[in-house]
Amino acid sequence: MAEQGTERRLNMIEAINDALDIMLERDPDVIIMGEDVGYFGGVFRCTAGLQEKHGKTRVFDTPISECGIIGVAVGMGAYGLRPVPEIQFADYIYPGLDQLISEAARLRYRSACDYIAPMTVRSPFGGGIFGGQTHSQSPEAIFTHVSGLKTVIPSTPYDAKGLLISCIEDNDPVIFFEPKRIYNGPFSGFYDKPVEPWKKHKDSVVPEGHYTIPLGKARHVTEGEELTVLAYGTMVHVAEAVCREKGVEADILDLRTMVPLDIEAIEASVKKTGRCMIVHEATRTSGFGAELSALVQERCFYHLEAPIERVTGFDTPYPHSLEWAYFPGPVRLGEAIDRLLKD
Repeated sequence: MAEQGTERRLNMIEAINDALDIMLERDPDVIIMGEDVGYFGGVFRCTAGLQEKHGKTRVFDTPISECGIIGVAVGMGAYGLRPVPEIQFADYIYPGLDQLISEAARLRYRSACDYIAPMTVRSPFGGGIFGGQTHSQSPEAIFTHVSGLKTVIPSTPYDAKGLLISCIEDNDPVIFFEPKRIYNGPFSGFYDKPVEPWKKHKDSVVPEGHYTIPLGKARHVTEGEELTVLAYGTMVHVAEAVCREKGVEADILDLRTMVPLDIEAIEASVKKTGRCMIVHEATRTSGFGAELSALVQERCFYHLEAPIERVTGFDTPYPHSLEWAYFPGPVRLGEAIDRLLKD
């Protein structure tokens, strides 16, 4: 699964850039396209230098038309290419929903496998830059509801590179959301704690060369007996920091992929601890945490020693100036942990 040589310390932006560079080099069918991904290198610099190295036919800018970007990518995939379109912010993906849902997700099924859509839609998502309602949304639950789409969210540079390579090599359409709040380093969620740069973080060590991380396999962040925490993306780091601050020995699972989901790892953990807390940044109602809660209830009911706790964003339009109040942070996570462990 790996062609590893030396290792480097990278932030998530650098790891994503490295994965794209490797796949452009290895596979002539890989194409990168999107708004400002070429000459400018992307608004967050994830594609910096790739057009200069691989040429304007492999890495190119598109008009500001999300439905066009995704629609063209579907056609490219059916033709035999492996497009990696970038949607500049996850909030901008909605004009392309029809192409994703009605075309990309269904192409394999409606053609009886004569055609596929091996495309990976990259997009920064979530808060962290005070972008307000049009630059900070977390729409992952929409895509987990669509049969035929896979949904992937990394939380570390190591995972970002390995998962992205797996997505590009996969023969199904994948939504690859990149938590921009941790592009340059993991926030703990505490106002008074300094941001730890990736250069010092244990998960910043990234092997050079090609390696993959299987889709559908969760990562054990920490192991413990007191409770299970299910999280992904930025919230993995927030949950880890809160549990460490409170001295709680938690079994923290980084889901990595929502679809396919590692339900076996979740079931084993909850049956071990008897308590479950689910954390995500998206709004609560119909968020992916609701599906996780239902699955845990169905599979682990007789092992649960307390009600399942969900700590999420609020059911409001995303606030601009109140971004940090909207985030599931140490206070709300701490209160949920106290409720879970009170008996």
